[in-house]
Amino acid sequence: MYECPNCGGNLKFDIPSQQLACPSCTSHFDPYAFETKQSDAEESTVYETTIFTCPQCGGEITSTDNSAAEFCSFCGASTILFGRISNAHRPQYIIPFQQTKEDCKKSYASLMKKAIFAPKEFRNPKHIDSFRGIYMPYWAFYITQAGPIQLSGSDTFRRGDYLYTNHYRLTGDLDAYYKGLSFDASSSFSDNISEAIAPYEVRTMKRFTPAFLSGFYADTADVSAYTYEAEAKGLCTEETFHMLEKEPAFSTLSKSSKHNPSQLNTRISATDLTMFPVWFMSYRNGDRIAYATVNGQTGKVSADIPVDIKKYLLGSLILAVPIFILLNLFFTLKPATLLSLTAIFGIVTMIITAVEAHKIIRQEAHEDDRGYLAINNPQKLSETDQKGKGYKPKKAKSLSVLLIPAIYICVLLGSTMTGFLTVSSNRTMHSAMWVVYLIAAAISGSIALAKVSRTPGKKGMVPIILHFAALTIGYSVILFNPVYDFFFYGAAILILGVIFFSLKTIMDQHNILSTRPLPQFKRTGGDDRA
Repeated sequence: MYECPNCGGNLKFDIPSQQLACPSCTSHFDPYAFETKQSDAEESTVYETTIFTCPQCGGEITSTDNSAAEFCSFCGASTILFGRISNAHRPQYIIPFQQTKEDCKKSYASLMKKAIFAPKEFRNPKHIDSFRGIYMPYWAFYITQAGPIQLSGSDTFRRGDYLYTNHYRLTGDLDAYYKGLSFDASSSFSDNISEAIAPYEVRTMKRFTPAFLSGFYADTADVSAYTYEAEAKGLCTEETFHMLEKEPAFSTLSKSSKHNPSQLNTRISATDLTMFPVWFMSYRNGDRIAYATVNGQTGKVSADIPVDIKKYLLGSLILAVPIFILLNLFFTLKPATLLSLTAIFGIVTMIITAVEAHKIIRQEAHEDDRGYLAINNPQKLSETDQKGKGYKPKKAKSLSVLLIPAIYICVLLGSTMTGFLTVSSNRTMHSAMWVVYLIAAAISGSIALAKVSRTPGKKGMVPIILHFAALTIGYSVILFNPVYDFFFYGAAILILGVIFFSLKTIMDQHNILSTRPLPQFKRTGGDDRA
């Protein structure tokens, strides 16, 4: 806590002026004016702070103020966090907050205007006001690529009936430098969140002093710089190769899916622990939690936005009515054709369920969060590195991104089948096509069941089983070819009913992807932590 020299008030960092401000006498002070001389080198590597620990999840945040924290940013618990005075590792640099809380709320509100199916709580002013300013720890890498390089190149051309390939040896002297390539140093801060609000302008970094933290919180750094060294060098290597390909002298540079950093003499010259500003908000619903984050420097927003299923179904119904009317005005489908189209839609639904389940498995296992694995499952991280898969953070894609190609495939297949069935109404041909449908359903359904069985709550198993039953009934109708169209329409309605039931499951899967399990840190929490 910093006291005002004029009136003794509690100084807070003022974002517009970028100085410490006193709310009582409105005085402003340079943050560096409150630095104390260190007596030895060891003391200069730490600073005194209050560590607040959540008694429910064990999450820790630090502050230079000793006033009690009333809720946990990580698990959303409304509880008094236990505080204790301790020394924290002193970062070398910091990017002070440049976006005020009001700026943050405006950026978030702008995003929510597009989220028409989001739960109403996400627009609640009281909820939005719970944004908390937190400095997140980052490792900043300084990477050099200097010295002679020797690369291979080739080009191919045709002359007559022959193809000729020329091979080149490309040499030169490289002098490249990457400053401040950053990765978050906190296992509690998911890598896909930090990637979503990146980048930060590291040229504005300032020498760290604890005064910048006054009025804000800070997360603790528990991930070592070594965790990201290989990835940092790999990213710089790929970027340099990309730039070299644009040079005329290197236009024949051989394309490679994976370049070796040693080819460009890539090395890390220095590493700094830094702090970057983030506006952080959590929304808890049962045993799941959603986060909204805003880059405290640029205002870039990332948010986990689940779907209000009632809003979605109502909106879909309103949209479906005019589409149904238009289709009836311009298209006429035979009963057998309609039944075939519903079967295709049912298969695609099972495929979507399997894809969503696969994403849930990856998310729940934190497979795309290198920082988390480094602390909680280092063996899995080591196995991933040994397989050479590398690391690319992936954010769960929006459901609309998945539905667009699915709808396209359905329309394409449906159009093809409609034309085919118009030419031939032979029962044997119909039965053969339905055998293909059932085989496709068996394959996609089996994969979906295997994936769903590994997800929380195993949502989706019942609809998949119902799909098998409905498609079997549809095949029976095609096979026996009854005289009355009622049987065809009845089977089609049955399959459509299962599809609509599956859509509810897909929405549930989407909401799992849009939220996260409640965190449980490997800390005892509260006063139990010595």
